[in-house]
Amino acid sequence: MNSKNKKIVLHQMWTTKTAVFMIFMLFLSAGMFAQEKKQVSGTVYDNTGTVLPGATVIEVGTKNATTTDFDGKFTLTVAVGGSIEVSFIGSATQKVQITSATKNVDVRLQNDGYQLAEVQVVAVGYGTQKKSDLTGAISTVKADDLVKGTISSTEQVLQGKVAGLNVIRPSGDPAAGSTLRLRGGTSLTASNNPLIVVDGIAGVDINIVQPSDIKTVDVLKDASATAIYGSRGANGVIIITTKSGTKGVSVTYSGLSSVGYVTDNLDLLSANQWRNYVRQTNSQDAVDYGANTNWQKAIEQTAISQSHTLTINSGKADSGFRTSLSYLNNEGVIKNSGLERLSGNISAYQYLGDNKDVKFDMGLFANIDKWKPVDYRIFEYAYNLNPTIPVYTPTGEFSSVAGNLYYNPVELLTNRTVDNERHRLLGYFKTEVKFLNDFLAVANISLEHNAVKGGTYKPSYAVLEGMTEGGYAQRTYAEYTNAQGELYVNYNKVIDKHNISALAGYSYLENIYEGFGAQRSGFVTDAFGYNNLGAGYRYRLGDVYSYKGKSNLVSFYARANYSYDGKYLLTATVRRDGSSRFGENNKWGTFPSASVAWKISNEGFMDSTKGWLDNLKLRVGYGVTGNQDGIGEYKSLSILGVGNDSYYDPVTGTWSLAYSPQQNPNPDLKWESTKQLNIGFDFTLFNRISGSFEWYSKNTEDLLYTYEVPQPPYLVGTMLANVGEMSNKGVELTLNADIIKGSKFNWNANLTLGHNVQKIEKLSNPTYKTDVIYSGSLHGLAGMSGQYSQIIAEGYPVGTFWGFRNAGLDANGKIQYYNAAGDIVAESALVDADKTDLGNIQPDLTLGIGMNFTYGNFDLGISGYGMFGQKALNATNMMLNDPNRLPAYNVPDDFLGSGITSSPKYSDYWIEDASFFRLQTVSFGYTMPLGVQKKSKLRFYLMGENLAVFTSYKGVDPEIGLNAQNGVNGVIDQTGLASPGIDRYNNYPRPTTISVGLNFTLNN
Repeated sequence: MNSKNKKIVLHQMWTTKTAVFMIFMLFLSAGMFAQEKKQVSGTVYDNTGTVLPGATVIEVGTKNATTTDFDGKFTLTVAVGGSIEVSFIGSATQKVQITSATKNVDVRLQNDGYQLAEVQVVAVGYGTQKKSDLTGAISTVKADDLVKGTISSTEQVLQGKVAGLNVIRPSGDPAAGSTLRLRGGTSLTASNNPLIVVDGIAGVDINIVQPSDIKTVDVLKDASATAIYGSRGANGVIIITTKSGTKGVSVTYSGLSSVGYVTDNLDLLSANQWRNYVRQTNSQDAVDYGANTNWQKAIEQTAISQSHTLTINSGKADSGFRTSLSYLNNEGVIKNSGLERLSGNISAYQYLGDNKDVKFDMGLFANIDKWKPVDYRIFEYAYNLNPTIPVYTPTGEFSSVAGNLYYNPVELLTNRTVDNERHRLLGYFKTEVKFLNDFLAVANISLEHNAVKGGTYKPSYAVLEGMTEGGYAQRTYAEYTNAQGELYVNYNKVIDKHNISALAGYSYLENIYEGFGAQRSGFVTDAFGYNNLGAGYRYRLGDVYSYKGKSNLVSFYARANYSYDGKYLLTATVRRDGSSRFGENNKWGTFPSASVAWKISNEGFMDSTKGWLDNLKLRVGYGVTGNQDGIGEYKSLSILGVGNDSYYDPVTGTWSLAYSPQQNPNPDLKWESTKQLNIGFDFTLFNRISGSFEWYSKNTEDLLYTYEVPQPPYLVGTMLANVGEMSNKGVELTLNADIIKGSKFNWNANLTLGHNVQKIEKLSNPTYKTDVIYSGSLHGLAGMSGQYSQIIAEGYPVGTFWGFRNAGLDANGKIQYYNAAGDIVAESALVDADKTDLGNIQPDLTLGIGMNFTYGNFDLGISGYGMFGQKALNATNMMLNDPNRLPAYNVPDDFLGSGITSSPKYSDYWIEDASFFRLQTVSFGYTMPLGVQKKSKLRFYLMGENLAVFTSYKGVDPEIGLNAQNGVNGVIDQTGLASPGIDRYNNYPRPTTISVGLNFTLNN
């Protein structure tokens, strides 16, 4: 082979080897490239540094995607050299290049100003969703929008903020709570309050959380949203998410000092007006005691209150904590009343692993309340007493004049010791584990403990019980503990245009409650107070009591969410609850729901509306929920108890009390079921106005009530059974508008409207029958023994006033009445058949309104709320307008010109329109940036609360509570059915408050 041919062969061999080598290396590098993928973790923030749950993270050029969790964190396996794209509604999309050195990625998205309302992330129970993806009726209130001021009951922060949610605070008593009603009540015997969920812990006391610790409040209204809570969701669910450690280090102090005073009292006769009446009528039995006493003012005071909160926050990528300490001293405008509270909480989180696949989360809340309950009888006595009687005698003792209900109210407030103390504790520990990329397992254990102790001593020289009992002492103690365990798994997957998420879980709840009390009278000395009950020598049967009970609730639940192309959304949930509270035949119940939504504005045929209609979504949901809260334990069982009978025991030679049946068994007892249909629209106009409209129909079946049953065959004459039906139908409107958005001046306004119509549909069945339930007792009012002002009957709402219609006064000042035929008759001619519907306590419309203005560093906030169309029985006015009161008792100023000569009789003459609008708060503040980078800030503000009430109601306050309160011991009826809407000497004045506040935040 010549050299030329050798070169050709060698060249060919080299070329072949080179080609083979190049091909081999190409495949090798391609294989290496295909294998070089890595798991990338990160956190997504908005432009303010707040984490963004629900943001979409996708590997560019692929369908590989995920979404951020509740803490804004994500994990995604991507190719080295590629990039990820992070997007979120309302923010500009951002790309991030991935290299071999990339481990953790922090992405800060900038606001693009489009559909800001849709950015919001909402708690939906066992998870969160973007507001834009909701299919149920859920309203959210952020911390900045909550009611501010001197808040002693956490429910107050929601007053007027959520359409369809009535927050009724019955009085200005700092120790009094509020009544919550969402879309009307659903029960006759159980609690009608919504379920409270705090950081995922269901059924807790809302006052365990202080307003300064709240991040957001999400109110779940319809059954499709609340069915995930099954037998506890019929009255709605309020989910409170508290603040937790955020990125960076900060220290915040908030302080508030306030002055409260009474602006509205009943206009009763002054001492001089009383004397003029006596002279003009030549009253021979009138006694002038020489003083000029305004008894209402005598029991009142100027209230000086203060609150202080210190918060420390520290957070970084893998760990963080937040702790706060608060002190509140809310002095009441009635002497010797008020509330003192010390509260604190700490929360912390810790991530483990390079990809932060494991997270530990814990929280601890605790507070101590101390208060002195008010004896509500003081208001009746203050209205009764002759204004010429002095508070004190010349020797400095409390004055005392003989007479029925004629006791010195200042003495009642002073000469007795009543101390109550409540301890609340809530702790939880949560573990989250991510696995298989798309799964998140959560285990959550919690413990809530609530204990109340009370001590009362009425010395032997104190009027009423003190003198009659020779000294009276009482000690009480009550506590409950809720231990819960939750275990659930979330699944989230994005496949092209399909977004799928699912949830399955298990829950266990154990409730244990117990208490005891003792009382004694007949004390030789008052020196011991309530600290030595054994020193009392008088005791009776019933002076000592104790009790204990336990219940369990076991639950399985699941939820599935599906979204296609961001246009069509579906949610389905189911929960199965087993409760120890109900009968053997109905221990378990199933509560399903389904809802769909259509984002109409995302359709192609809506492109022409993009300039003015930024969002339009239709929602439809239906579900079944239950109510088992408020039903006592052991109600389905036969119970024995000590009766009134005795028997002779020949063994001991003594008489003993006999035990007898106290309750019939009912193995069919079960929870009340509420079926609800909701249709809603969400909309955004001109990128400035956003809102929602809801229509709902809610029907509650199997209402529990205690019915009379025959004896025999039953051993006891009553039985608790599921029989009745009740409906609530209504509409709601929520609006939020950025009226002006400028570089210096901004004006935002919000409005909520709600309308609900309630009706009892059924009270009887073939086995258990009742035509009417009488409520609104007037017992205790002069001449009203055994009388009722309201009925619960088929075809009427709860709280319907039932009685005689008045026809005005006749020529002699006597109140005339209409009979059933419409004829005007005298009182003596009336019969029960002449009674009719006199209106009800249900408002036709509820309203909340707020406006916020900012100009530079100045801010102005105004908020108010109102209720319209409801009726109230002014029983106080009815009893005070009695011609037989003078001259011994006081009367209203306008009574002298009324011409009334009739003795008090219940009729619609005393029923008033209780519509009102309250100017709730007005605040004006200035914020001063501090530091070189202006990260810290100092804010001063001035605030007024309860500045004005617009109403035609003649009583002290038109906002009358739904729950009856016993004036002696403060016992509250939680159903709201005993005496709703009745003003009867029980209206603790609501103060007008002026406050000065300071907020200081130091950021690193």
